[in-house]
Amino acid sequence: MTSAGTSAVGPAGTPGERRAWGWVASLREGGTTPWAAWTGEAEARGRVLPGAQQLELLRRLNEAGRPTPALVRRVLEASAPGRGRPDLELVGAVDPGPFGPRPVDPADLPDDELVRVATSVLAEDLAATALPDPPRSGRPPWRRRFRLVGDPWLADAARHALGERGRHPGGRGATVLVLGDDLATMLTDAWCSRVLGEGAPPWRDWLDDSVSRDRVPPRVDVLRALRTWSDRVGRDRVRLVLDPAALPRLTGTRRPLPPVPALSADGAELARRTAPVLGLLALPERRARLLREALLPRLLAAGGPPLGVPLALGGWVHDRAERVRREVLAAGYPVVGDVDRLLPRVREGAREPSDAGVLDLAARLLLAGRDAGHDAGSDFSPTRTEDHR
Repeated sequence: MTSAGTSAVGPAGTPGERRAWGWVASLREGGTTPWAAWTGEAEARGRVLPGAQQLELLRRLNEAGRPTPALVRRVLEASAPGRGRPDLELVGAVDPGPFGPRPVDPADLPDDELVRVATSVLAEDLAATALPDPPRSGRPPWRRRFRLVGDPWLADAARHALGERGRHPGGRGATVLVLGDDLATMLTDAWCSRVLGEGAPPWRDWLDDSVSRDRVPPRVDVLRALRTWSDRVGRDRVRLVLDPAALPRLTGTRRPLPPVPALSADGAELARRTAPVLGLLALPERRARLLREALLPRLLAAGGPPLGVPLALGGWVHDRAERVRREVLAAGYPVVGDVDRLLPRVREGAREPSDAGVLDLAARLLLAGRDAGHDAGSDFSPTRTEDHR
């Protein structure tokens, strides 16, 4: 992706243009001086000056670490995809034209504008990642047949861990295990899974839609899943599983399953914003694998505060969870674990995504490079293979 650039520059240029090229040269060498404080000059090194978004992102990267020459070049040449402003000129470097956006001081740009550029570079990194051949699932062993549905984040993690032990879901007469958790956690799980799948609207918009409809999203509507699968296979072959420690016994393995990793609030939002850009560089199937097998392990390794439901929606979440709990008990569905686990719990440190946090995380990933010590597919990075209803 190449920046559209801003202003044409002659061999000598105006004082403002020479000052701008001096700042560009300083940033290329690792400088961190803000544009407003810069006074040096240099000759032009190209036909157009890089945009203000690209230059400010490079300055932030210089503050955070030591970007490689290749990364410097790619940031300065990157575009700013998605909805937002076009590449902007530096105030004081050129005279504002009669049309178009006004030149800006890069320090005044919102973090959201810099994230747009960062996702462009990050998507290019992901698109260049080599992926291993997908594993062959084989036939499930005869000793215990099961199907994993319900919370997609929990089901994917369990399916991945069991698959590594040769325990694959399916088979005639399989017991359907509807995996669940407290509703607040399942809401974050459903959104994160959708972010890494077909894409998702912003977290708060997605939540507000569920609240306005007074309806739990289908992917984590465990009551609906219990009814659907009971009608299909009979109630005696369906279990609502609320105790993760019981999964090994239910799936025919002895060793405990590893804990399910939690994607941070900023990590989920960075994935959400990177996915559409990656979609321009990779076909849908490869895009989905790159998100889960190349990006997700890096986001999990980066850590950060988990995603949480806003306090303002806590009452609605609790009421919906209590309603599900009552209906599960009234219907007499088999439950493995404590049915009270459906009620919301406090997630320590949980919060909503922030543009500043997403930008900081994107900068760390770019500085680490796409190898970052994590081979594609080495961590929890399942590709969904089952219906999660």
